[in-house]
Amino acid sequence: MHSPAAGTAPRSFGARALAFFLHEFRQVLPPTIFFAVGFNIIVFTQRLILAEYMIEFSGYLVAVVMALVVGKAVLVADKMPFLRVFDHAPLIAPILFKTLVYWLFVFIARLLEALAHYVFETGGLGGFGTHMVEHFSWNRFLFIQTWILVLFLLYCTAAEISGLLGDGELFRVFFRYQPSELKRTRRQRARALVRLAALGRRHTAADFRDPDSAVHQETVALIEALASDAAKQAPAPGPSGRA
Repeated sequence: MHSPAAGTAPRSFGARALAFFLHEFRQVLPPTIFFAVGFNIIVFTQRLILAEYMIEFSGYLVAVVMALVVGKAVLVADKMPFLRVFDHAPLIAPILFKTLVYWLFVFIARLLEALAHYVFETGGLGGFGTHMVEHFSWNRFLFIQTWILVLFLLYCTAAEISGLLGDGELFRVFFRYQPSELKRTRRQRARALVRLAALGRRHTAADFRDPDSAVHQETVALIEALASDAAKQAPAPGPSGRA
């Protein structure tokens, strides 16, 4: 029998549990922060409108709790295999599909939350349907669900574009890349990638391998252009990197 190599010993249960918790936390954090900000903006606008009618309205804590519910719903929905059904379709398809799925999960979660509150207050399920029809604030519920739909559309659009560009690239596009030359380079890079995809759909592997074919020469030129763009985007070496 071979002894395990150094550094490959199985981790303890505590280490695995901590790694799992940190992974789940990183997954749930972006949607929670996004919706916490979005819901608090909604609460703030409600307060501005109701202030004209001398009506006091406070709900910032409720907005944060709702953001946690939405973040958890997104985490649960992401585990569903059917959510990847449109991964190879044009970008609008996964954006709209995931928006509707996330919205439906939150809709169900909010109804279950109302059910839990009713059971806690009354001690049973009897009369819940009548309560929902006669006393539940459907106007407020649908108002919030409408804004959740809009926020999910924004969130899914940003998430899909971020996944398309690569991990962390969207953040760098917004907050790190500045020169206009870089913007021009990024447009050229996107066009080169689209052109490569089109060539891949129209030609066989044998066409690409033939060094005398036009598609081979065009592919090489496109790859050289991409390599040149990557070199332009690479940060300049610091003092320690100089010869």
